[in-house]
Amino acid sequence: MPAESGFTLWFTGLSGVGKSTLAQAVRDEIVAQGRRVEILDGDEVRTNLSKGLGFSKEDRDTNIRRIGYVARLLSRNGVVAISAAISPYRDVRDEVRRSHEAPFIEVFLESSLDELVRRDKKGLYAKALRGEVQHFTGVSDPYEPPLSPEIHIHTDRETVEGSRVAIVGWLEQNGLLSEVVREHLTE
Repeated sequence: MPAESGFTLWFTGLSGVGKSTLAQAVRDEIVAQGRRVEILDGDEVRTNLSKGLGFSKEDRDTNIRRIGYVARLLSRNGVVAISAAISPYRDVRDEVRRSHEAPFIEVFLESSLDELVRRDKKGLYAKALRGEVQHFTGVSDPYEPPLSPEIHIHTDRETVEGSRVAIVGWLEQNGLLSEVVREHLTE
């Protein structure tokens, strides 16, 4: 597969684990290589494409299918699509993967619950743990981690920069990004 082809980079993990932060860091590097990139951020998609959906399993599945559909269209047309959404259910993530013609790379971001609570500026984890917030993924709603993601990052043990380097390195090693350009950028 030539390094100019589109692909989907699917970040999944609990709220506050760093999906949006790492999506932006990886996006910046891919854009610096002259590639077209779109980030499909879970919060933005809920506001614009999935407005009116709640947090039932059916609504969450619909939201992820919509993100997957847009990512599929972008990636098959040469764009790098980066999804940064919790996407809690394994079967729907796998369904989205199967629908793709272009490469689909699942990036599982993981952190301890203690670290997620510590990072949570809005206090949503604390409220969920006290039962004040219902249907909070990872506390009162399930999160099904991927069984064999292409990339597994522990954001409570790695810096953003270290995680970015690991993700971009995997993409380079698998022919989806050019190593020569990246080496030039980091000198």
